[in-house]
Amino acid sequence: MATMTHSAPVFGVTTLVDQEQFQDLVQRSHSLIQKILLSISDVHSSSIHIKTLKLNSTENRKMEIMASNIGIPNAPVLTVVSENFPLETSLRHMSEGLQLHRGLLNFVLPKLNNNVKMAELSNDIGDLDLQIHKMLKLIQNTAVPTPTLEPVVLRLSGEYDIQVAAHLTLVNLSNFGQDVVVSLHSMELSEEEEIDS
Repeated sequence: MATMTHSAPVFGVTTLVDQEQFQDLVQRSHSLIQKILLSISDVHSSSIHIKTLKLNSTENRKMEIMASNIGIPNAPVLTVVSENFPLETSLRHMSEGLQLHRGLLNFVLPKLNNNVKMAELSNDIGDLDLQIHKMLKLIQNTAVPTPTLEPVVLRLSGEYDIQVAAHLTLVNLSNFGQDVVVSLHSMELSEEEEIDS
């Protein structure tokens, strides 16, 4: 299996990223986010029974007002590690976004009939957040306090709102997950760097 070669990490991150332990955590995180992204479709199929709510629909963008009315907050911005978006900021935003999506899933979970797969997805998100915290601890060489996010409280007045909230959470998680993949790629060493080290 061929390994993609990525450009070198920038802005002084190289001394940190070439640590073997950090790279192991990046790889574990990569595996977990891929597992999460691959499971979203099954979770959606098993949890959402309203046929007009489709995971990859262009109509999802039109539901922003409903998301706001229900109380679904936006995830933190996530991008590649750079001078303007340092490694620690990227990892913190990643953790906050994962905690947000897990909180949203856990809020709607008890309100859904078929929620076993969603519970498994929530656990996988928790596992990924644990890996992110290990990376934060490694780069800071100190214990990293777990940020306490406000508890998620959605305004759900009926079955339709519950379905929409679960649907939009999965759509948003899919989008955020893609950003996590890009961000993790920017933390990887390329084969050439591994040979040089």
